[in-house]
Amino acid sequence: MSSHASDEARVIPLRPVPAAPVNPEEPAPKEPLWRDVVGDVLRRERLAQERTLKDVADAARISMPYLSELERGRKEASSEVLAAAAHALGLRLADLLALAHGRLARPAQPVRSRPLTSQPLRSGSRTAPRRTEARSRLGDIRLAA
Repeated sequence: MSSHASDEARVIPLRPVPAAPVNPEEPAPKEPLWRDVVGDVLRRERLAQERTLKDVADAARISMPYLSELERGRKEASSEVLAAAAHALGLRLADLLALAHGRLARPAQPVRSRPLTSQPLRSGSRTAPRRTEARSRLGDIRLAA
Protein backbone atom coordinates (compact mmCIF):
# COMPACT_ATOMS: atom_id res chain seq x y z
CA MET A 1 0.00 0.00 0.00
CA SER A 2 1.34 3.34 -0.88
CA SER A 3 0.18 6.54 0.70
CA HIS A 4 0.24 9.82 -1.11
CA ALA A 5 -0.47 11.88 2.04
CA SER A 6 1.70 14.87 2.71
CA ASP A 7 4.41 14.67 5.36
CA GLU A 8 3.51 18.15 6.65
CA ALA A 9 2.03 18.40 10.12
CA ARG A 10 -1.36 19.93 10.56
CA VAL A 11 -1.24 22.86 13.04
CA ILE A 12 -4.29 23.59 15.15
CA PRO A 13 -4.06 26.95 16.93
CA LEU A 14 -4.88 26.78 20.64
CA ARG A 15 -5.83 30.43 20.86
CA PRO A 16 -7.44 32.68 18.28
CA VAL A 17 -4.95 34.78 16.38
CA PRO A 18 -5.26 38.40 17.58
CA ALA A 19 -6.58 40.84 15.03
CA ALA A 20 -4.18 43.38 13.64
CA PRO A 21 -4.43 46.87 15.20
CA VAL A 22 -6.78 49.25 13.39
CA ASN A 23 -3.91 51.69 12.88
CA PRO A 24 -0.83 49.64 11.93
CA GLU A 25 1.50 52.45 13.09
CA GLU A 26 -0.01 52.37 16.59
CA PRO A 27 1.12 49.43 18.73
CA ALA A 28 -1.50 47.26 20.39
CA PRO A 29 -2.16 48.22 24.03
CA LYS A 30 -0.21 46.18 26.55
CA GLU A 31 -2.10 43.95 28.92
CA PRO A 32 -1.55 44.93 32.56
CA LEU A 33 0.51 42.65 34.76
CA TRP A 34 -1.36 40.70 37.44
CA ARG A 35 0.85 42.12 40.17
CA ASP A 36 0.05 45.69 39.06
CA VAL A 37 -3.70 45.03 39.08
CA VAL A 38 -3.70 43.28 42.48
CA GLY A 39 -1.45 45.95 43.98
CA ASP A 40 -3.75 48.67 42.70
CA VAL A 41 -6.78 46.92 44.23
CA LEU A 42 -5.01 46.51 47.58
CA ARG A 43 -3.99 50.17 47.66
CA ARG A 44 -7.44 51.45 46.68
CA GLU A 45 -9.15 49.32 49.31
CA ARG A 46 -6.67 50.41 52.00
CA LEU A 47 -7.09 54.08 51.12
CA ALA A 48 -10.87 53.71 50.93
CA GLN A 49 -10.77 52.53 54.53
CA GLU A 50 -8.41 55.41 55.41
CA ARG A 51 -5.87 52.98 56.88
CA THR A 52 -2.11 53.27 56.92
CA LEU A 53 0.38 50.85 55.43
CA LYS A 54 1.60 50.07 58.93
CA ASP A 55 -1.88 49.29 60.22
CA VAL A 56 -2.68 46.88 57.36
CA ALA A 57 0.79 45.31 57.36
CA ASP A 58 0.57 44.66 61.11
CA ALA A 59 -2.90 43.14 60.74
CA ALA A 60 -1.69 40.94 57.86
CA ARG A 61 1.52 40.03 59.72
CA ILE A 62 3.72 41.09 56.80
CA SER A 63 6.35 43.82 56.73
CA MET A 64 5.34 47.34 55.83
CA PRO A 65 8.00 47.65 53.05
CA TYR A 66 6.78 44.37 51.52
CA LEU A 67 3.14 45.54 51.53
CA SER A 68 4.27 48.79 49.92
CA GLU A 69 6.07 46.84 47.19
CA LEU A 70 2.96 44.70 46.64
CA GLU A 71 0.80 47.79 46.26
CA ARG A 72 3.24 49.28 43.74
CA GLY A 73 3.32 46.08 41.70
CA ARG A 74 7.01 45.44 42.43
CA LYS A 75 6.53 42.00 44.01
CA GLU A 76 4.61 38.86 43.07
CA ALA A 77 2.79 37.73 46.20
CA SER A 78 1.98 34.15 47.14
CA SER A 79 -1.64 33.18 47.66
CA GLU A 80 -1.02 33.06 51.42
CA VAL A 81 0.27 36.65 51.47
CA LEU A 82 -2.58 37.86 49.27
CA ALA A 83 -5.10 36.14 51.55
CA ALA A 84 -3.49 37.73 54.63
CA ALA A 85 -3.56 41.19 53.05
CA ALA A 86 -7.16 40.71 51.94
CA HIS A 87 -8.25 39.53 55.40
CA ALA A 88 -6.48 42.51 56.99
CA LEU A 89 -8.68 44.71 54.79
CA GLY A 90 -11.83 42.78 55.72
CA LEU A 91 -11.99 40.99 52.37
CA ARG A 92 -11.92 37.34 51.40
CA LEU A 93 -9.31 36.23 48.89
CA ALA A 94 -12.19 35.67 46.44
CA ASP A 95 -13.24 39.32 46.91
CA LEU A 96 -9.73 40.54 46.15
CA LEU A 97 -9.55 38.36 43.04
CA ALA A 98 -13.01 39.47 41.88
CA LEU A 99 -12.02 43.13 42.23
CA ALA A 100 -8.81 42.47 40.28
CA HIS A 101 -10.80 40.62 37.62
CA GLY A 102 -13.12 43.61 37.33
CA ARG A 103 -10.13 45.84 36.69
CA LEU A 104 -8.76 43.46 34.06
CA ALA A 105 -12.10 43.06 32.31
CA ARG A 106 -12.42 46.79 31.60
CA PRO A 107 -10.88 47.43 28.18
CA ALA A 108 -8.62 50.39 27.44
CA GLN A 109 -8.43 51.73 30.99
CA PRO A 110 -5.04 52.28 32.59
CA VAL A 111 -4.42 50.19 35.70
CA ARG A 112 -2.00 52.59 37.35
CA SER A 113 -3.26 56.10 37.94
CA ARG A 114 -1.13 59.20 38.09
CA PRO A 115 1.16 59.58 41.10
CA LEU A 116 -0.55 60.46 44.36
CA THR A 117 -0.14 63.99 45.63
CA SER A 118 0.82 64.45 49.25
CA GLN A 119 -0.69 66.60 51.95
CA PRO A 120 0.02 66.62 55.68
CA LEU A 121 -2.04 64.28 57.86
CA ARG A 122 -3.64 65.31 61.12
CA SER A 123 -2.61 62.09 62.85
CA GLY A 124 1.09 62.91 62.88
CA SER A 125 2.16 60.93 59.80
CA ARG A 126 4.28 62.74 57.27
CA THR A 127 2.00 62.69 54.23
CA ALA A 128 -1.33 61.42 53.04
CA PRO A 129 -2.83 61.17 49.56
CA ARG A 130 -5.32 63.77 48.43
CA ARG A 131 -8.83 62.32 48.50
CA THR A 132 -11.78 62.69 46.14
CA GLU A 133 -15.21 61.13 45.94
CA ALA A 134 -15.47 57.92 43.90
CA ARG A 135 -17.59 54.80 43.56
CA SER A 136 -16.39 51.49 44.95
CA ARG A 137 -17.87 48.07 45.59
CA LEU A 138 -18.72 49.47 49.02
CA GLY A 139 -20.74 52.39 47.61
CA ASP A 140 -19.76 56.05 47.81
CA ILE A 141 -16.43 56.26 49.58
CA ARG A 142 -13.37 58.43 49.43
CA LEU A 143 -10.49 57.12 47.33
CA ALA A 144 -7.10 58.52 46.51
CA ALA A 145 -7.12 60.57 43.32
